[in-house]
Amino acid sequence: MQFSHQPTLIVVAGPTAVGKTAAAIKLAQHFNTVVVSADSRQFFREMSIGTAKPDADELAAAKHYFIDSHSVMESFSVGDFEREGLALLDELFKTHDKVILAGGSGLYIKAICEGFDDLPVADIETREKLNLELQKKGITHLQERLKEVDPDYYAEVDLNNPQRLIRALEVFETSGKPFSSYRNATINKRSFNIIKLALDMPREKLYERINLRVDLMVKQGLLDEVKTLLTYRHLNALNTVGYSEVFDYFDGKTNLDEAIALIKQNTRRFAKRQLTWFRRDQDFTWFDAGAPDVIDQMIKVVEIPSA
Repeated sequence: MQFSHQPTLIVVAGPTAVGKTAAAIKLAQHFNTVVVSADSRQFFREMSIGTAKPDADELAAAKHYFIDSHSVMESFSVGDFEREGLALLDELFKTHDKVILAGGSGLYIKAICEGFDDLPVADIETREKLNLELQKKGITHLQERLKEVDPDYYAEVDLNNPQRLIRALEVFETSGKPFSSYRNATINKRSFNIIKLALDMPREKLYERINLRVDLMVKQGLLDEVKTLLTYRHLNALNTVGYSEVFDYFDGKTNLDEAIALIKQNTRRFAKRQLTWFRRDQDFTWFDAGAPDVIDQMIKVVEIPSA
């Protein structure tokens, strides 16, 4: 079935643990469509518990794409996601007039909705110099440098991910311009309409949900999952909250209670950065995730343009 009118991408965003998966599934069921994931960690099939992937029932309730689509051993950048995601949407819009894009990775949502200017390629010497600084001076040094040269990106990046910090700093050192300026320079015209919806809730409630989710991950076997990934710990995909802290526990740098407390703390900080990112985008319509009629409210916003 081909659609003659312009199709619509419905973005469902918000901080971790706010309830994006459940909302996206309900919207997909209402509009008889599918969900494309924009969670930069749920792509990887080796990482499930620590990424809070949709479970079997949720995946059965609505067709999902970019869940378990890649291996941590594959290089998969935001540019790759833009290219593969747009190609997928071209196919999906042949049979659906609406598609849901759901996730908390603002950079990946931006890739699909707007695209990027081409980032400069750093020379090997610059990258090696920054890696040496990481080894000698530690991650805090890189964090402080990024805060100084690119406060916008500092406000939303995963500060515990050294690869992301190094990438941003090498772009700055190569071009003299902050990494964030490349993401904001040009908005590429897309062949589909975009409606951006975002979920939030009172901070105390969100933090409580985050803490409970981490406790549940531990009960579900997070430690065993991370143990199977020890060989791959050097890979960029695993330099992330929920995995880095457990690697430190296995290294004897913390005890288990400290590791769990750090996962909760770092996840709460990550949620705060996600909110900072999404709130800067004036195109988002915000909803209280705890409202009993939140799905009806979201549906109403989607249907207004076509009414």
